[in-house]
Amino acid sequence: MDSEGAERYRIEGYLPKNWFRARLEMGLARVAFMHKKFADAQQIYEGVVEKFGNLAVAAEAIYYRDVCKYKATNDHTVLSPAAAELSEKYPGDEWTLKSAPWAH
Repeated sequence: MDSEGAERYRIEGYLPKNWFRARLEMGLARVAFMHKKFADAQQIYEGVVEKFGNLAVAAEAIYYRDVCKYKATNDHTVLSPAAAELSEKYPGDEWTLKSAPWAH
């Protein structure tokens, strides 16, 4: 939840410690994103990618990391590298499929 009490990210069920930590950080990034603090959100998403790149949550973090770049610059060309990275590292993942329109 953000400081106004709005739900921004939901975690349900049991997760091992490292998965839970990754999801908590994704929640912090989502709060920053929704408050249009794109640089802060991008930094948190990048941290998730670096620390938890071996977990499934990393694909979502890459996706939103680069959406933050787009939101901050309004330059759609920043999205293409994310699509390529997702396709290479996480083929067939939901977030890779969502990024497919960005590929050139």
